[in-house]
Amino acid sequence: MMTRRRALAATTWLAGGLAAVLGAGTRPARAHGPTRQKLVLSVVVDATPDKVWAVIGNFHDLSWVPAVAKVEGPGGNDPNTAKRTVYLKSGGVWHDEELSDYDAREHTYGTFLPHVDVKVLPVADFSSHLDVTAEDGGKSKVAWHTAFYRGYPNNNPPPDLNEAAAIKAVTAICQPALDGLKARFAGHS
Repeated sequence: MMTRRRALAATTWLAGGLAAVLGAGTRPARAHGPTRQKLVLSVVVDATPDKVWAVIGNFHDLSWVPAVAKVEGPGGNDPNTAKRTVYLKSGGVWHDEELSDYDAREHTYGTFLPHVDVKVLPVADFSSHLDVTAEDGGKSKVAWHTAFYRGYPNNNPPPDLNEAAAIKAVTAICQPALDGLKARFAGHS
């Protein structure tokens, strides 16, 4: 017959052994690498989706984005062949941005930028999706969905390559473009 003291000791020993096997409470927690950030910026524009799409619907025309100086590339609006090089007014360049999907009828397209110079944009694996949807009163909602990792892939990123820096940089490109669309169509519905 097991005494109460022996039963308690056995239970404690089993619990300690289980914790050691599972690593619970015996090692400090390790930090993990970057988490994919998702940022959605949007604006309601005083124009129909067709009118807005006429301005933003061409993959090779980013004249509506204030940060962009010019765009070059082949493939038109065909997701199978379209790529673009984007020259920023700041002097930076995005190379080989791909058109991942395109639907003019639905007023939407998606992009992927596989290689990013973190000195130009402090992110990695940047993808975006633009869509224009109808709102009441002949207006449109333009939404710019983005997803990316911070520019530093390991733990303990420097301040200029952390999540906050990545979000700030993406917002600095997208929000002025959306605000410009709103101003461009103000009072035009």
